[in-house]
Amino acid sequence: MAGTNPQRDAVLGGPAIILIEPQLGENIGTCARAMLNCGLTDLRLVRPRDGWPSGSAKASASGADLVLDNARLFDRTEDAIADLSHVFATTARNRGMIKRIMTPREAASEMRAQSSAGLATGVLFGPERTGLFNDDLALADTSLTVPLNPAFSSLNLAQAVLIIGYEWYQTGEVAPGRYLHTGATRPANKEELVNLFSHLEDELENSRFFSSPEKKPSMIRSIRNCFQRMDMTEQEVRTFHGIISALTGRKRSAAKE
Repeated sequence: MAGTNPQRDAVLGGPAIILIEPQLGENIGTCARAMLNCGLTDLRLVRPRDGWPSGSAKASASGADLVLDNARLFDRTEDAIADLSHVFATTARNRGMIKRIMTPREAASEMRAQSSAGLATGVLFGPERTGLFNDDLALADTSLTVPLNPAFSSLNLAQAVLIIGYEWYQTGEVAPGRYLHTGATRPANKEELVNLFSHLEDELENSRFFSSPEKKPSMIRSIRNCFQRMDMTEQEVRTFHGIISALTGRKRSAAKE
């Protein structure tokens, strides 16, 4: 359906849309079109298969050049979400990970409340054929699942983006609620959490905690999921850094004695 009118005021902003290893430029373009339909403008691309920029993406975007022209390219998911306070992951299953599960409608209200409190959020989408990788899913706080016909719930990438964007757009302004924070601290962003994960995992490696190389990846994902569910503040992250340093420092001192 045609519905563009450049004379009317645009509604822009919203959560970041992060596409991990999108396979076709056409799919990126149709996602950009779906985003701009719903006033979403922050597109982040992690290792697009066919490179970037993409002429086929622009041709498929049907005029959503604002989104494509400002899209940002990343080599790692960790870098793409570094400035975000809360990340939602689109997946049909949790693959053994314990996470909150929300529908797009529930998630949209929560994202709007976080945005009203000045917190940045984002939604992860995996490759078209496989969905999100386990290591990327472990970086998210909340799983987002679209309730559809259980006998046929297949969505293409742009459809998934449009459903989530539509629910976001329908929420309007929502009071910040529990996401309102004082000036003393704030929710930790993903860069701070990933730095904490790296600190802890390095020390666990040094202490030979990961006794089985085969189990190490799943153990790391379990540890990260545990911390993700805590909704840690920036102050709490710094406190945990101190705890890790204190514990490992004592062990090293004892070893020297």
